[in-house]
Amino acid sequence: MKKIEILLKNFLLRVLLLFKTRNKKDSYSFNSNSKILFIRLNRIGDALVVTPLLKVVKDHLKCKIYLLADNKNHFVFTNNPSIDKVIIFEKGLQGFLETIRMIKAEQFDAIVDLHDDVSTTVSFLLAFSSCKNIFGLQKENEAVYTKTTDRLEPTKTHIIDRTLELTKLFNINYNRANVNVHYFPKAESQGKVKNILKRKGLTNKFLVGINISAGSDARFWGVERFQNLIKFLSGYDLHYVILSTTRDIKLALKILNEKQKNLYTPSFDGFAAMISELDLLFTPDTSAIHIASAFSVPVFGLYVNYKTDDMIWSPYKSDFDCNITTQPTLAKVEYDEVIKKFQPFLEKHLI
Repeated sequence: MKKIEILLKNFLLRVLLLFKTRNKKDSYSFNSNSKILFIRLNRIGDALVVTPLLKVVKDHLKCKIYLLADNKNHFVFTNNPSIDKVIIFEKGLQGFLETIRMIKAEQFDAIVDLHDDVSTTVSFLLAFSSCKNIFGLQKENEAVYTKTTDRLEPTKTHIIDRTLELTKLFNINYNRANVNVHYFPKAESQGKVKNILKRKGLTNKFLVGINISAGSDARFWGVERFQNLIKFLSGYDLHYVILSTTRDIKLALKILNEKQKNLYTPSFDGFAAMISELDLLFTPDTSAIHIASAFSVPVFGLYVNYKTDDMIWSPYKSDFDCNITTQPTLAKVEYDEVIKKFQPFLEKHLI
């Protein structure tokens, strides 16, 4: 049923685009009085990788930035000083119509589609928006935009650099050396993490975070392998902390024994606050990798790069190494294979 719904949406969009071609314009300018709506739906990682662009636009134009997100990722943007207002998109016909009404009522000077691939939902929103400036990367739905810029080759270009191509539509020149992911944990979360680390006596040595959770079960590395990683780390003069979502708490408790109390199962904001306190992160999850980049925390990643040649979503600025499998899961990624790469990475940062 889901597949039929997707096919129907794509068909209706193609029909709509046959009759709806935007008036392409080259003359536009934006300033501190301009209101610009950026749209980025879907997952946490998708939200994090667009934060560099939002800061560049805000810093250069001083405009008002609105962000249309959804229930899966809106919290990534809520404490970001580059964003003036976060709007949550509600799925379904009623949510779609309410969003269209909001767009027309706000009279945005521009709408920017931040999606790297075609989003049927966003394409419909743009087609019915009546906004005079609609920007996006050049894709199959380019008829809904008034202006596009090249979508750089995914196999050769980092996702953040592909998104930053949108700066060209605002005539912005930026210094790439100053660009990074941005996330701002709440003061409450930061204070809680500092207290936890102090109470557990984890503040006086090099601190390694081991994140066991990812967006899918395919990226769980296995109880025994994580246990072996903990044993390996015990041979060094350092502390470690296990990071887990509440969904994976049973797996975390299997990995740890009763004497090991180094487990943290926070909200996402607390998760980010904890990463900001680490000296090194080990993780199979790209969201955690981007958070590590935001705080320049060295990170070792486990990647599933199945049936794709696209560049992996590596940290944009942090020192980094990884193990990549082309298998659909991490199930066949052996401990010895990973530790052979992880050990020199760890020892480089311990020195």
